[in-house]
Amino acid sequence: MNQMSSKRPILFVDVDGVISLFGFSHGDPPPGTFHWVDGVIHCINQACGPRLTRLSEAYELVWATGWEEKANEYLPHLLDLEVRELPLVTFDGGAVFGSAHWKLAALDEYARGRPAAWVDDFLDEECERWADGRAEPTLLVRTESHTGLTDELVDVLLGWAESL
Repeated sequence: MNQMSSKRPILFVDVDGVISLFGFSHGDPPPGTFHWVDGVIHCINQACGPRLTRLSEAYELVWATGWEEKANEYLPHLLDLEVRELPLVTFDGGAVFGSAHWKLAALDEYARGRPAAWVDDFLDEECERWADGRAEPTLLVRTESHTGLTDELVDVLLGWAESL
């Protein structure tokens, strides 16, 4: 993955509902493989590895997840990423399941002065107001928790980065 970051937009990447999938039909084949992460089973979509690699050509990838440092401990290996660590945003233990607005202050500080995209399954109206109010170009990309980061969403993200 390309590490030249200062000239590229940031892509904030959530994990649950983006890479770790849930809410899918148990009658169908699972959309990934199951892995234990700190005593919790997660369905990790391995197709996200190549998708993140594609995105890294246009973006500085940054973990934006309640997993915080656990994302680097588990995901680069599970997704067969070329890098073993990505930058991450820390939230000082403020994770709140079921919303994304608790991430806003930390994301705003990290992205100050740079275009940013954010892929997450729990983007709400407060997140939309934040994105609309930023001086820098900002894109929010919502995933469905049972499908996560798809090729179609990657194409949207790459097209937006190219348009900057």
